[in-house]
Amino acid sequence: MKSIVPLVAALALAFSPIGVAGAAAKDSHAPATQSTAKAKAGTKASTKAKPGKAKAGKPVSIKSSRVLKAAPAAAVIDYDGEHSNFLEWQAMRDFIDEMVGKHGFERAWLESLFREARFIDSAVQLVKPAPPGKPKNWQVYRDRFIEPIRIAAGVRFWNEHAATLARAEAAYGVPAEIIVGIIGIETIYGRDTGKFRVLDTLSTLAFAYPETPNRASRMAFFRSELANTLLFAREHKIEPFSLLGSFAGAVGMPQFMPGSILRYGVDFNGDGKLDLRNSPEDAIGSVANFLVQHGWNPEHRGTPVVKVDVSPNRAWEPLLERGLTATLTPEALRAAGVMPETALPAGRLYGLVDLQNGAEPTEYWAADDNFFAITKYNRSYFYAMSVIELGRAVSASRGR
Repeated sequence: MKSIVPLVAALALAFSPIGVAGAAAKDSHAPATQSTAKAKAGTKASTKAKPGKAKAGKPVSIKSSRVLKAAPAAAVIDYDGEHSNFLEWQAMRDFIDEMVGKHGFERAWLESLFREARFIDSAVQLVKPAPPGKPKNWQVYRDRFIEPIRIAAGVRFWNEHAATLARAEAAYGVPAEIIVGIIGIETIYGRDTGKFRVLDTLSTLAFAYPETPNRASRMAFFRSELANTLLFAREHKIEPFSLLGSFAGAVGMPQFMPGSILRYGVDFNGDGKLDLRNSPEDAIGSVANFLVQHGWNPEHRGTPVVKVDVSPNRAWEPLLERGLTATLTPEALRAAGVMPETALPAGRLYGLVDLQNGAEPTEYWAADDNFFAITKYNRSYFYAMSVIELGRAVSASRGR
């Protein structure tokens, strides 16, 4: 399984989805990160639930406190957050009941943990939909990511980890330049992985998500990721408050949501630990595994996208509504008036992708399964194309 990616990227992707997220929640990733976003001083939570009587929990035999201890209030925090008593919220008490009854956590340990959690108003503000503004513009978006600083950082990353990238490509069939592209777009190769305590941001978004049309589904998503955080911390014997990430809970160089770490994370350096924040090897292997698990086809060599021209009769317009999957043969594209600039490899299916450029002409591309696998990381054509183009730019720069 939304990603840092600078705040401008987070807002541009708008939890479109990989993300994970999206963290939007990407399956991966909320894939977007802004580690330095701060809540305004003195902001007070206005969405607290009324206190109520907690349900009785089931007896359990597992003592999670044998492995983990609650973090002290002085745990690392470099952002503003209100020290809010989440235990007063009925929804949190229900969540604790579930973690005790379903997963065998110790109630007293969970209560001690969440007494130290902070309400992060900046996370609430950052997940709000962006106000209507200028039309989408692929070239503007592209220029934010395909730029000299990120390319130079990608060259250094590739050179330093060439052997690991080659091993991942051999094991999973995902080209090194795609892995390099994703890690570069997400966090500039680990430079901006986020400094929010994941337990704080997920507690906030799970129970105080802003009023939006999809509020119920987003709260359910973040509640599940809060559970995944506790499960991951217990499984890997990690202090929960030590997990740092983006404002939406995405962790490490590839900005995986906790659930994606559990499902797709790989201990690629074989040291017995899964560490996406400090281990480039684990990040590289995990990105490759995520893509393969989401449809990357190692048999499809070459570029995942080919630029196309479209006919004036616009018979091709319905092809844009096929979703994030490749379902069209080259013959079907041609019959609808879609003409590739170079021949499409036979035996593959494609989707028609439009990249809007504001007042300038829209670009159209034929995309295969591997392009759409990248959109499972973040559900955005702009995102997937930027990954491809950054990887190409880094590769070309290395070859100079």
